[in-house]
Amino acid sequence: MAQSAYIKFVQGSTIPSLSLEQLKDQLMHYKDQLNLTGQQLGWEYGDAGFPYTVETKPDAADKWFYLKGKDPLYHYIVMGTGTEQAGELDQHYVQVVLPEGSTHGDKAKGNEFCKYLARLWKAELHLFNGRVMYFNPRK
Repeated sequence: MAQSAYIKFVQGSTIPSLSLEQLKDQLMHYKDQLNLTGQQLGWEYGDAGFPYTVETKPDAADKWFYLKGKDPLYHYIVMGTGTEQAGELDQHYVQVVLPEGSTHGDKAKGNEFCKYLARLWKAELHLFNGRVMYFNPRK
């Protein structure tokens, strides 16, 4: 059974919404940061920290994309953006899905990516296990 995590943009988040292209750009920035860390440490940390390639299916180019693992420990992570009705307002979110056949490594990397992005955007993170982490400023 597939599992989903959500990064929800709430009041206090640094951005109100996000396009799919901006999400891809943010993941590539994360990968570049890992490569720079690897240069400082003297080994190829970028491949170990981001063991995926970004793939897009032609029929879903504007809805979602997936990360395809380069290593047997990692298979797939699907990422997309959407909007839901929260009261009278539209709430934008990023959905991260672990499809059937995902490994424990995919789940660990999915949690890592979600925490990084939610902290960056000061968003509300609903993890795969149902727990919620709040990175937005609350009073």
